[in-house]
Amino acid sequence: MTDSVVRLDKWLFAARFFKTRAAASQAISAGRVDVNGAPAKPAKALAVGDRLRVRKPPFAFLVRVLVLSGQRGPAKQAALLYEEDPEGKAARERLARQLRIAPTPAYEGKGRPTKRDRRELERLRDAENL
Repeated sequence: MTDSVVRLDKWLFAARFFKTRAAASQAISAGRVDVNGAPAKPAKALAVGDRLRVRKPPFAFLVRVLVLSGQRGPAKQAALLYEEDPEGKAARERLARQLRIAPTPAYEGKGRPTKRDRRELERLRDAENL
């Protein structure tokens, strides 16, 4: 399970932050992953004790690397690869609660007009042309 050198994108995939290694690499390239407070590249070699900030909008994960592994395994094993910052976890859970409570956007009647709306528009246009 333990490797001596692991690329950042491989580790993020193994730790189940992303479904594919390509998605992990894309997020790193987009600047959504910081290693020890600095932006990184997908091939960055990780070390035990590195602090990562992984942003998956609208959430941000603050973790510390405990074990290096480049092989994806079950979720229970993936959870042992890192330790999450308690403050970051509390902030993420707070945001998740707020998003659950927030009202969902409702349909406002915009879009394609109904047959009735179209007939009204035609009637108004005809009235203007008189």
